[in-house]
Amino acid sequence: MSTRTRTDRCPGALRPWQADDGLLVRLRLIGGRLPVASLAALLDVSEEYGDGRVHLTGRANVQVRGLPGVGGVLRPDVLDALEATGLLPTRTHELVRNVMVSPQTGLAGGRLDLRPVADELDRLLCADPSLATLPGRFLFVLDDGRGDLVDRSCDLGLVGLDASHVQLRVGSAWGAIVSTSDAAGALARLARAFTDRRGTGPSAPWHVAELDTPLAPLVAPDPRLPAPAALLPYGPVAGGTHVAVPDGLLDRRVADTLATAAEVIITPWRGVLVPEEKP
Repeated sequence: MSTRTRTDRCPGALRPWQADDGLLVRLRLIGGRLPVASLAALLDVSEEYGDGRVHLTGRANVQVRGLPGVGGVLRPDVLDALEATGLLPTRTHELVRNVMVSPQTGLAGGRLDLRPVADELDRLLCADPSLATLPGRFLFVLDDGRGDLVDRSCDLGLVGLDASHVQLRVGSAWGAIVSTSDAAGALARLARAFTDRRGTGPSAPWHVAELDTPLAPLVAPDPRLPAPAALLPYGPVAGGTHVAVPDGLLDRRVADTLATAAEVIITPWRGVLVPEEKP
């Protein structure tokens, strides 16, 4: 049961957080994937308007702080500069694109490549006007069967059982086993059911676990589910190199060492996975 007395205040570009040093914005990355060109452009924005760094979050997103604004809103030129990075693909749904994915998926290991599932989930979220009302703290967690995110708390998610099937996660419980091809649709339908059930106003739940009754029929955990895996170590790993970013503060000097691939992956451990170059 929810005991909330206010709506969530998770920051975004259109809803920045007023910090002591200026406005803080968070930009959501699907599965932590970040084009190197967009990272360079975001550092340009931070160096011109903010504190000169990109801050990595524990949800594999990025933040910029120290930005100027008026009345708690970014100046139009700053918002335009953020949008030009390509990291704000939607203004209406920016706060709800919270999709964490096994960082190595599609690069090495795992039972299936979850990148297409994550992209389809993002498309479905952004295409549904009703899902723009999801709380900014509502989190999807997708584990490709390697177990690196199987014990990460979430609102909705899935874990790969094999190349063709996943088991859904519904709050802290297990949901249905569905085909990989229907996984994104199943999660979007559950998210829509949550928005229908949660109601409106300051007392509306932020999380699935806060609902009075289960969101969906619960299922026993499948025996194929993986055990939790150790945290991804820093240094060379299967599929690339996991670069440690001290305190999650990424500056131009560090970013310049990452430009060996077109895209890097921000990890949930405030590091950067640089995929190995393909021959």
